[in-house]
Amino acid sequence: MKGRKNLLIGIGGVGMSALAQILLDKGESVAGVDRMIGTVDESAIPPSVKALKAQGVPVSGDGDASAADGIERIVISTAIESDHPILLRAAKENIPVVHRSEALAQALGAHRLLAVAGTCGKSTVTAILGHILEGCGFDPVVVNGAAIPGWDFGDSRVGSVRKPSNPLPDESLRWAVAEVDESDKSLTAFKPDAAVITNASADHFGIEETLELFDVFKKNVLGPVDDGRDGGSPQEIELGKWSGSFVENGIRYTIPQPGIHNVYNAWHAVKIATAIGADGELAQKALATFPGVARRMQKVGELADGSGRKVAVVDDYAHNTEKLHAMWQALSSEFPGGFAAVWRPHGYAPLRKMLEPLAEMFKSAVREQDTLFILPVYDAGGSANRDIKSDALIEKLSGSCKGTVKAVADLDEAEKQMRETASSVEALVTVGARDPGLCVLAKKLAGKI
Repeated sequence: MKGRKNLLIGIGGVGMSALAQILLDKGESVAGVDRMIGTVDESAIPPSVKALKAQGVPVSGDGDASAADGIERIVISTAIESDHPILLRAAKENIPVVHRSEALAQALGAHRLLAVAGTCGKSTVTAILGHILEGCGFDPVVVNGAAIPGWDFGDSRVGSVRKPSNPLPDESLRWAVAEVDESDKSLTAFKPDAAVITNASADHFGIEETLELFDVFKKNVLGPVDDGRDGGSPQEIELGKWSGSFVENGIRYTIPQPGIHNVYNAWHAVKIATAIGADGELAQKALATFPGVARRMQKVGELADGSGRKVAVVDDYAHNTEKLHAMWQALSSEFPGGFAAVWRPHGYAPLRKMLEPLAEMFKSAVREQDTLFILPVYDAGGSANRDIKSDALIEKLSGSCKGTVKAVADLDEAEKQMRETASSVEALVTVGARDPGLCVLAKKLAGKI
């Protein structure tokens, strides 16, 4: 329905801002509200929100029920509580309310859909797939959970969405690649033509429930599925400086990103891309030029310590046990002399659920030459149970971790501590999901703000 007026609640979120961009590309009208508007410093507003506003999208504070004036459809995520002022108004005025996943499925309904699911790695696999398919002449639509360098066209668009370069006479011939989310089980809203399931581990749910969820998703797929749960591994793996390579069907592929986990990410992308018709040699050339993903072990720049020595600054989205372990292992290989990382748990419930595995992982991963700064849990408001906090994890690590573990009260203190530590490490790393201030901190450390 062209020109439909949509209001997106929580438009600053990675999933919702990507949906906003897709709706704009489809010719629909978009407005948004977000709780960060009017409550955080302007520098902490995500680039995606700034890009949407630059395209004429009105964005107001979360409690502004008047934002629903003239709206024909309201889009929410599972995180939006039922007593939200706009939802109360919607109930009174019979304004349709749909989940983000349903709205995304509708927006991509004209295309052939390649969906990427999994507990870890799906944003990177989605990005690699978009890059490979572009290099193989597919000119796909891509909707990702993270921004890709160049897709934002100089901050004029949301950088997690790739818009095709050329129209097709029949859009049903075009492939769309989309990351789909298991955290709220919304991935079952999609019936894709092909799919990747990168892996499965306990994160938002226990392992049995997670496996069952991916089984339901897999049954909805109409064509080929690359399921990482089936076992197998890339052949002839080689790891280099900030790179890795493997062999698939007689072709050696190289990804210019560090870590064994990125070799697996590239392997999954290559397998499904060739399964839907991509040429292997063109895919090889495309993968070799992959620019990386924002906040996925992204080299932001360098900080000069007091002696003029350069210290790398890296930003990463890792937030669960597996992702943090993969990141720590990869950066340990890249920076044998040690690094300092500041991490913020992204929610109270995830911290409560992962407390013991996180403690064991950090005990084994943090080396004597490493430092881990832990921020308070990111608090997005609402009715969350706040009975467990970061100090519970710090207490478990106290005296049992080979490296240094310290609490930091806020991002300002984190910046001060990181700068003081710079002279004794090879890299400074900002880590965590949800908090937009982490990538701002990385840019400050690298002298870009």
